[in-house]
Amino acid sequence: MDFSGLSAFPITPMNEEGVDQAAFEKILQRLVDAGVNSIGVEGSTGNYPYLTEKERIQYAALAVKASRQIPVIASIGAFRTRDILLLSEQLQKSGVSALLLPLVSYHALNEDEVFSLYETVSKHVSVPVIVYDSPLISRFAFSDDLYQRICQLPHIQSIKVPSAWPNESEAYLRLQRLMKSLPSSIQIGVSGDPTAANALKRGAKIWYSEWGGIFPQKAKELLEAAFARDEEKIFHLSLQFEPFWEMSRHYGGSIRPIAAAASILRLTDKNNLPLPLMPISMKDQDKLKRAIVENNMN
Repeated sequence: MDFSGLSAFPITPMNEEGVDQAAFEKILQRLVDAGVNSIGVEGSTGNYPYLTEKERIQYAALAVKASRQIPVIASIGAFRTRDILLLSEQLQKSGVSALLLPLVSYHALNEDEVFSLYETVSKHVSVPVIVYDSPLISRFAFSDDLYQRICQLPHIQSIKVPSAWPNESEAYLRLQRLMKSLPSSIQIGVSGDPTAANALKRGAKIWYSEWGGIFPQKAKELLEAAFARDEEKIFHLSLQFEPFWEMSRHYGGSIRPIAAAASILRLTDKNNLPLPLMPISMKDQDKLKRAIVENNMN
C-alpha cells in the first residue's frame, strides 16, 4: 500500500437497531467518487468502540467491496492483545490493505507495554500496520525513542501523529526530528485537520482526515494546495473548513458534528449515533447547514 495523499475516515452511521448499511454505502461511494487515496474505516470517527466484533468484520469487508480498489484501512483497537490479534486475523481475511492500531486502555499503559503490544501484533500480521498516536484519548504520549523502536518492527509502515500536540510549534519540531530519525520505509502521516496543511507542507506524506470522510473533495483540494505550498489556496480553503473545525472544538471532538453533516447531506437518517451519544443542538445544525451552502462543501 502507498501511504500518501488523503486517507479519509468516514463515520459508521448507526443507531440502537444496528449499523445503517445503506447509509454507510452512500458515504463510501462519496469517497470513491472523490478519488481519495485510501479509506480508513472503523477508526475513532467510525465509532469502532461501539461496534461488536462481528460488525467490525462485516462492515470492513463491505468497505473493501465498495472501495473499488481504493485501499481500505481498518482499526484493530481493543483493550486486550488477545482480542486485537483475533480481530486482525479476521480483518486481513476480509481484504483490508492495512491495519490501524490505536492504544485502548482503562489503566494507563507504560512504554514497555506499548512496545510489547506493537511487537506482538507485528509478528502476527502480513499487512502493513499504522501506529496511531492519540495522546488526549489514550492518555499516552509516544517518545521519540519509542517511535524509533516500534518503527524497526516488521510490518510497521506508517505513523499517525497529531499535527498540533501539545501545540503546533512543538509538533512541527517533532515532525522534523522524526523525519530525520525514523527508517526511510516509514511514511509519516498526520491527524488534526485544522493544522494538517502546515504539517503536509513541511514534509508529512499522508493526511489521516476525519472531515475528509464527509467532505473528501474539499479535503483533497486542501491537501494538494499544501503539497504545492500554495499559501493563498491553503488560506482560502482553510477559511471554508473553519466553521466545521470550530464545531469540532466546541463539541470536544468531530464525531457529533460530522454525523450531523451526514444527515444534512441526506447521506444518513438524523438518528445516526449510538447511545449515549447525542446529536448537536438544533441551533448548531442550522449553522452547519449554512456553512455547507456558503462554502460550497457539497
